[in-house]
Amino acid sequence: MRPNDRRYSETHEWAKPEPGSYLVGITDFAVEQLGDLTFLKLPPVGRKLRQGEAFGEIESVKAVSELYAPVAGTVLEVNAAAPDALELVRQDPFAAGWFLRIRAESGDGGYGKLLAADAYEKTLGAH
Repeated sequence: MRPNDRRYSETHEWAKPEPGSYLVGITDFAVEQLGDLTFLKLPPVGRKLRQGEAFGEIESVKAVSELYAPVAGTVLEVNAAAPDALELVRQDPFAAGWFLRIRAESGDGGYGKLLAADAYEKTLGAH
């Protein structure tokens, strides 16, 4: 079961509420599907993102996948360590392997539209 302290998109990103922002990353399922990670591109601090907008990409020996913003807002911080230490993403995608910190522009930035952990689990049955 995935952590219940955050919500999930159907494209396998997660958003975890924190005071004044959301922490964003990808799920362990996404990491497993990608296999050996080789490259990560993250957006610059200050970039405004719409919910569902591509903000970067992650590459593996199997595929190149776009990353999509689970919530709308402004990028406050990026995990500068992640692109050079992809093992953080592979080994701990729900904590040390986070990608972005986003401040929602209005309301919850669409957080309420995301899937709770149990609903996300059900979507994985289709894969």
